Amino acid sequence: MPAKPFTFICGDDDYLVSEKGRAWFVEQTKDLMDDLSKEVVDGRASNVAEVEDAINRFTSAAQTLSLFGERKVVWLKDVNFMADSPTGRAQGTLDLLDNLKAMLEGLDATSVGVLITAQPVDKRRSFFKWCQKNSDFTAMAAGKDTAQTCAALITEECAQAGNTMTRDAIELLIGKVNGNTRLIVEETRKLLTFAGEGAEPISERLVADLVPNFGDADFFEAADAFYSLKLSWTLEALRRHFFTQSESRPLLGSLQSRNRLLIQLRVLLDAGAIRLGGRGISKSDLESAARTYGQHFGDSEEKSNLNVFTQNPWYLGRLAETANKVSLKKLIDFQIAFTEAFEAIIERPNEQEEVCRELAVRCLS
Repeated sequence: MPAKPFTFICGDDDYLVSEKGRAWFVEQTKDLMDDLSKEVVDGRASNVAEVEDAINRFTSAAQTLSLFGERKVVWLKDVNFMADSPTGRAQGTLDLLDNLKAMLEGLDATSVGVLITAQPVDKRRSFFKWCQKNSDFTAMAAGKDTAQTCAALITEECAQAGNTMTRDAIELLIGKVNGNTRLIVEETRKLLTFAGEGAEPISERLVADLVPNFGDADFFEAADAFYSLKLSWTLEALRRHFFTQSESRPLLGSLQSRNRLLIQLRVLLDAGAIRLGGRGISKSDLESAARTYGQHFGDSEEKSNLNVFTQNPWYLGRLAETANKVSLKKLIDFQIAFTEAFEAIIERPNEQEEVCRELAVRCLS
């Protein structure tokens, strides 16, 4: 089978797509002596005029011969005008993509290597479907497997540095950076640099001490500590939280959000609808429970702590370990206690840390 005229890499995660593209580009250019034989064209555009400019620069680069006659490699990087966006839907952009298609069809892969990386992409468009059939095509999957993807990235970085990370530390790190793959890699490298090569495995405590909380407030260390059911860690985490924060409402909101999921999980566990195994909750169990009970949650697939079936099975498996230890009555008592703590901070706004400490003692003693 003849070689495809170009390579196309796309996906939902810009970091994964970019890193896959970078690896391809390095491999394809490793034997090229002339820097002019390697060209990277920025594919980001916010309007049709910028789309036209990017495609023209890319076309010119791909059709211009190398100065010394060696093979040329061109990368159209970070394309964003194939998305379901005003620019991506514009007729001018669609016409320009048709012109680009004609140019790509005529490429000779032996004389010029061409890579296009795009994120996000509208999979309904004809150009995308054409690329699937006519290019060396790769779609980087993330979506519901984000946690597994992040864990693999952490393990890979640790292996390259000659170190390891405990399972609990991996889970906490993924939570702290809210599943962001770019942050996962950067924070892992930071931890590895601090720990040093050949040191003890990176622990949950080291992650808690060195990695800040990014994004969703559901991943405060104090929330993780509370649901470990360890009073001493919770009080210590609260002290650290209030050393840099003065507001307790986001933390209480995080506790409530997680507790809603725990209540739902506990009910499903008690009903025998799901089982907690060595690897958490099986995806098939969760899908089966969703078919039975999903109708009571409505049709929305948007992620919500009010609907356990919209959550990642890996994350739910982690929470289910706590749900399995705490009775439904106690979880409901937690929810009532959180509500009372909200009322207490309204009455005692200058004593928010004390209110939270009282909450921890009351619930975990």
